Amino acid sequence: ARNVFANSQVMAERVHRYNGIQASVLYPPIEAPERFGCTEYGDFLLCVSRVTPMKRQRLIVEAMCHVKTGVRLVLAGAADYFQESVAVNRLIEELGLSDRVTFENRWFDEREKEDLIGTCLANVYLPESEDSYGYSTLEAAHAAKVTVTTTDSGGVLEFVQDGVNGFCCEPTPESLAAVFDRLYRDRNLASSMGVAARRRIAELNIDWSTVVEALLR
Repeated sequence: ARNVFANSQVMAERVHRYNGIQASVLYPPIEAPERFGCTEYGDFLLCVSRVTPMKRQRLIVEAMCHVKTGVRLVLAGAADYFQESVAVNRLIEELGLSDRVTFENRWFDEREKEDLIGTCLANVYLPESEDSYGYSTLEAAHAAKVTVTTTDSGGVLEFVQDGVNGFCCEPTPESLAAVFDRLYRDRNLASSMGVAARRRIAELNIDWSTVVEALLR
């Protein structure tokens, strides 16, 4: 191979550590970024992802127990395993959050996803040691929406700058809840940081021209 690329610095470090191979970081863009835009900063937080323990939807639900505002949560995505969907639904019921947390355990098409991202207050994405920033982070940024993540989320931290274009919380329900409430109370903050998230895309050169140029070099 003339060149080896990785989709994040985290992945480049792993390739080097486990295989002794040097890789250049080449951040992958989304297929059609122009589809994503901001309609409003609504009253709900959005997590668009397959539902699995490593994506930690249950931690997001637990955080909703500690919020003091009227913020809501929408979990949008199909569970990898039936047992996980049962566990998430049971947790919502046990914590008495059925009126504030919506879990739609199904596949969402692109149009539905665009509408949800365009109207949400912020994106929440809490993977455990993820290999990249995750497409939902990038989709939200194109719509000028903040991403809330955690300090142990891996590649997401290469995109999200705490207090600048998003929030990097300790992976505890209380820490997350405080940020959820802060965004709900201050829509101007959500908007200004969302614009910074969109700028971050250009700062990291996450676009198809950069990718094609690198691959053909």
